[in-house]
Amino acid sequence: MRRAVLIAGLVAGLIVVLGLAAGCTTGASASEDSSTGSPLVSALSSASSARSTGSTGSAPPSAPSSVPPAAAETATAEPSVTVPETTDEASTDTTAGPVPPADPAFTGLIEPVDAALAARMASSWRPGCPVALTDLRYLSLTYRSPDGTVQQGELVVSAAVADDVVAIFRQLYDIGYPIASMRLVDDFGGDDDASMAANNTSAFNCRPVTGGVGFSEHSYGTAIDVNPVQNPYLRGSLVLPAAGRAFVDRPDAPGVIHAGDAVVTVFADHGFSWGGSWREPVDYQHFSVSGR
Repeated sequence: MRRAVLIAGLVAGLIVVLGLAAGCTTGASASEDSSTGSPLVSALSSASSARSTGSTGSAPPSAPSSVPPAAAETATAEPSVTVPETTDEASTDTTAGPVPPADPAFTGLIEPVDAALAARMASSWRPGCPVALTDLRYLSLTYRSPDGTVQQGELVVSAAVADDVVAIFRQLYDIGYPIASMRLVDDFGGDDDASMAANNTSAFNCRPVTGGVGFSEHSYGTAIDVNPVQNPYLRGSLVLPAAGRAFVDRPDAPGVIHAGDAVVTVFADHGFSWGGSWREPVDYQHFSVSGR
């Protein structure tokens, strides 16, 4: 009996040992299959690896875009190109000089002779003159001087021609005709020779006609002398003013009046005749309504 028990124990022990041995063999075989694998397992493993890393072993591609390949290529950003901005040279040129200011507008004012002006005219008007002070008008007129500046001058004329005279000098201003001076003859003591010598344009002056005894047309306020130096009075060898001798041959110079020119035409349009058309004497400076 004791022997049978011993034999049973040995058998049991052997079974255990054999079981352990079988387990070790199975583990080793499984490990080998894991490292080397069967052809099927290897193929599956290779396919899986190829899907994961790509055939070249590079990093996996990004998720596919919803944009078609051609559109995706078109959408690729082009290199940035800077185009120089073009500007209008004329509008950006800062080297040009300043724009000259516009000429002042012509001003022609007509006023009656008041007490202050009457006192100032003591040398050009006196009792016995053929026109009353109430029939005269004081004019303030814009003109261009020979140096290009714009001045304000003054004349006294008959009330009957005041509007025409303003219109005449407005047109002379517009065409750019230069006038050396425009002051009342009273600034020269009523002396016509002194006024001419100063190249002064003047109108009313109650005085005798030059070289005669009757009243000049200036005594009526219906005659105007313009730039006497450039347009002298001629009678024989007499030249008035003396400085006008340089213009006897009528050069084409500023202020010189010629037959049929714009100055003669403007005066004629307003009823004034030119003394430069006379035969003897010839008075290039003189314009009058009566033609004398």
